[in-house]
Amino acid sequence: YLAKLSSVGSISEEETCEKLKGLIQRQVQMCKRNLEVMDSVRRGAQLAIEECQYQFRNRRWNCSTLDTLPVFGKVVTQGTREAAFVYAISSAGVAFAVTRACSSGELDKCGCDRTVQGGSPQGFQWSGCSDNIAYGVAFSQSFVDIRERSKGASSNRALMNLHNNEAGRKAILNNMRVECKCHGVSGSCEFKTCWKAMPPFRKVGNVLKEKFDGATEVEQSEIGSTKVLVPKNSQFKPHTDEDLVYLDSSPDFCDHDLKNGVLGTSGRQCNKTSKAIDGCDLMCCGRGFHTDEVEVVERCSCKFHWCCSVKCKPCHRVVEIHTCR
Repeated sequence: YLAKLSSVGSISEEETCEKLKGLIQRQVQMCKRNLEVMDSVRRGAQLAIEECQYQFRNRRWNCSTLDTLPVFGKVVTQGTREAAFVYAISSAGVAFAVTRACSSGELDKCGCDRTVQGGSPQGFQWSGCSDNIAYGVAFSQSFVDIRERSKGASSNRALMNLHNNEAGRKAILNNMRVECKCHGVSGSCEFKTCWKAMPPFRKVGNVLKEKFDGATEVEQSEIGSTKVLVPKNSQFKPHTDEDLVYLDSSPDFCDHDLKNGVLGTSGRQCNKTSKAIDGCDLMCCGRGFHTDEVEVVERCSCKFHWCCSVKCKPCHRVVEIHTCR
C-alpha cells in the first residue's frame, strides 16, 4: 500500500506513520524510529510492483493492483505461488532500495560497506563504495518479517511468508557482483580497484520468476517441537532457502471475480501465433478473441546529419491487435 501513496509527500513526521494504512502497530513503531528510511521503503515497494507487473505481463495473472487493501486483492491472502512471488519481490524491493539509499549517502544510519577493504587474491584492490547489503537485508528482515513474527511464526501461512521473504533477499545476496575501475597511464589497467555491487533489480526479478515457475508445494510437519514446511509430494527433493514455496493451488485467473481480486483476461491483448501462455488460446481461456487493425506510426529511414542531429521519416503501417473476448 505504501507504493500507492502518491497523496503523502515525504514520510518525515511521526504523525505520517500513524496514517499509513496496511501497517501493523509494530511496523508503525518502526516507522517512527526510522523516519529517514521510510521513503526508501516506499521506493522499494514501488520497485516491487513495477517488477512484478513486468515479469507477469504475458500471464493470465498480470500482477495488477487494486485500490483496496491488500492492493493485489485476495490473491495474496491465499497461500498460492502468486502470493509467494509477491512476498519475495516485496521483501527484495525493500532490501534493494534501502541498500541503494545507504550507498548514495541519503541515510545517516548507514553508508558504504567498509568491511570490504585491502587486497584480493585475484590481485585487485578492494576500494570504492561497496553496497551495504547487510544493512538493507537486516532492515528488510526487521520491517517486513515483523508482520509474520507478531502473529507467532508457527502457522502454515506465516512459515510460508517468512520463507519467501528470505528467498527474495537471497536473490540479491546470491547475485552480488564485483565492479571495477582501471587505473594507469591512458587507462592501461596497471592496477584496478573493485567494489561489491548489487545486481540490477531486473536480474532479481528474473531470478524470482524462475523460482516461481519451479516453486514447491509444501505442507507443515514437525521435527521434534519445531514446525517446518516440507514438500507435499515426498518424491520431490527438499526446497532450499532460495526456492519459493506455496500451500494452495492457484485459481485459473480466467474470469472476472472482483470479490477475490481477479480481473480475468477479457480485454487482454494476446499473441495469435504463440502456443505459450501469452497465446490467444491459453490467455483467452477458450473464449476466443477479437482482431482489430490499427495504424501505427514509426520512425524510419533515419539519417545522421553533420553535426549533430538525426532526422527520420514517419512510416505508417497497419498491424493486427488481438484481444480476448
